[in-house]
Amino acid sequence: MRRRRAPVREILPDPIYNSKLVSKFINGIMLDGKKSIASKIFYDAIELIEKKVEGEKGIDIFYKAVENIKPIMEVKSRRIGGATYQVPVEVRPARQQALAIRWIISFARKRSERTMKDRLANELIDAANERGASYKKKEDTYKMAEANKAFAHYRW
Repeated sequence: MRRRRAPVREILPDPIYNSKLVSKFINGIMLDGKKSIASKIFYDAIELIEKKVEGEKGIDIFYKAVENIKPIMEVKSRRIGGATYQVPVEVRPARQQALAIRWIISFARKRSERTMKDRLANELIDAANERGASYKKKEDTYKMAEANKAFAHYRW
């Protein structure tokens, strides 16, 4: 039996860019409730991007990176008659944003640069230029959905 959806808590926009997306991203970076450290990492990374990429604002590159990483299709497992099929489904906009944020942060953490702000800045630049690990993850997700197109009729 399906449970009722809990109401989604409203996230306040961040004070500098007045953006809910930036707030969500900072919350994704945050570990152990250390929000001030997470916001310092994010804002330092945006500054670093502005120094590295001439002629463009760091926040614009951030928005472009998140937009480039958002997946359109993904696969979900569906069990039918003893067999499990990978069924391609479209991704809801809220989930697209959540996945993009999660992928960028997780792949930034895995990079080899010295500090987190360097890793995050470089991952955002790579994502904005359609390269890097997070963009590859999006492409792999899409390829998996494309390969399992034959099972699309099992959608629910």
